[in-house]
Amino acid sequence: MENQGKIRRVAIVGYNRIPFARANTFYSDVSNLQMMTATLDGLINKYNLKGKLLGEVVGGAVIKHVSDNNLIRESVMRTSLDPATPACDLQQACDTGIESAIYIANKIALGQIDSGIACGVDSISDMPIAVSENLRKILLQARKAKSLGEKIKLFLKLRPKDLSPLVPRNEEAQTGLSMGGHTEITAKYYKIAREDQDQLALNSHLNMAKAYDEGFFEDMITPFNGLDTDNNLRKDSTLEKLAKLAPAFDKVNGTLTAGNSTPLTDGASSILLASEEWAKENGLPILAYITHAEVAAIEYVKNQQNLLLAPLFAASRMLEKANLTLQDFDYYEIHEAFAAQVLATLKIWESPELSAELGLKKPLGAIDRNKLNVKGSSLAAAHPFAATGGRIIGVMAKLLNEKGSGRGFISICAAGGQGITMIIEK
Repeated sequence: MENQGKIRRVAIVGYNRIPFARANTFYSDVSNLQMMTATLDGLINKYNLKGKLLGEVVGGAVIKHVSDNNLIRESVMRTSLDPATPACDLQQACDTGIESAIYIANKIALGQIDSGIACGVDSISDMPIAVSENLRKILLQARKAKSLGEKIKLFLKLRPKDLSPLVPRNEEAQTGLSMGGHTEITAKYYKIAREDQDQLALNSHLNMAKAYDEGFFEDMITPFNGLDTDNNLRKDSTLEKLAKLAPAFDKVNGTLTAGNSTPLTDGASSILLASEEWAKENGLPILAYITHAEVAAIEYVKNQQNLLLAPLFAASRMLEKANLTLQDFDYYEIHEAFAAQVLATLKIWESPELSAELGLKKPLGAIDRNKLNVKGSSLAAAHPFAATGGRIIGVMAKLLNEKGSGRGFISICAAGGQGITMIIEK
């Protein structure tokens, strides 16, 4: 293998996504395949990749139809990339996009490939509908029946309840609680005030609104299906409006609302990664480099407040390996699944007692919150599960490229008690 023993630097050289849309709005009749293909087409057109053979395209979707079993390869085949470009599906809940970037980055670093695309897509609007287990079994048995009489006999075993469709439930299999239900427990456990959650949500909307007004996203987004901006963004949001919203999960004593929690969303994103040599040969700018990443998981069945706190462990291990402190960064991008989860993370970092209780070696300390999600994040843009990682990496790369130098910290939590952190440098 070429470059064996030599670890190469991994450059971020491009980004593209389609606008994110609240479920059942602009993309209500659009599939994962269509969104992913449109996103890749935008990336290909932007960086003159038509006809090029890339090392690999990797990504996935959290919610998929059976027909999406080879989603990324089918998407590639519908683009103008060289059809010999290989592709594969990867899924790690909300970490799918960033995990895909790690997959591609590692192959580039090891010299296995010179370039690749990490991507992700999700559609809540085009959610697959399943049938009951009893109906499924009878349908399978009916396929084997040798006569019409045998088939009729089987179908007579069905009861009205067997005909009810089964919609995927947004809950953890181990606990039966939704992500919001878990985070409500987190908010209570760590005493995260409703007012602080609303303020974080407001900051996200105002920061993203300002970024749009300044043209920050102009080269990052390809209009799609009649939409050219993220339609969850509320430029006129205020604390007064957020305070009027009713609790969404714990209807009596809850603090999580539709305003300080991300909505169900459709969308797709992509990131172009390459070796320095490939980028230069193809006349593409090196926006920034992926230098470190760490994946972690946490127990959350007995300790239900833990579901979205795995990035705390990823961050500690990653910073130790990188010989850095949490304060050594110019920007922080922390995925805002819920305002409460972000605030709990910050609170634990700042507290020796809470860090010790969670099992961390030491508290990482406070960050300068003026450097946090400076262009808005998931509470404003919204959160198509597998597409969030690509959006965040793209924003961080552009921030560092515009600054000309610096270091960025990324943290993304995920269902199943998992989480990823990443360092990007310029």
